[in-house]
Amino acid sequence: MTLVKKNLSNALFKQFDFTRRQSAQAVDALLEIIKQTLANDEEILITGFGRFYINKKRQRRGRNPKTGENLMLDPRRVVKFRATGVLRDKLNGKG
Repeated sequence: MTLVKKNLSNALFKQFDFTRRQSAQAVDALLEIIKQTLANDEEILITGFGRFYINKKRQRRGRNPKTGENLMLDPRRVVKFRATGVLRDKLNGKG
């Protein structure tokens, strides 16, 4: 199952004394905080879960797979995630 915003919102609704609207607003607010933090080149550490951070990629040579033409790819920023040991252990059946 893919976890989508609606599933997160429904989980909040069922687990806490929130209305459906409050649950959706809480999920939207959290995701907006995460987006803004990453856009400001700041890391996000969620204890027991993992760390989201920005990795800066330099300009590099690439190739168009359809035409085989060589080209230069622009520098860009990508989001990376590194799981904590707690999450890794849980995924591997140790926790």
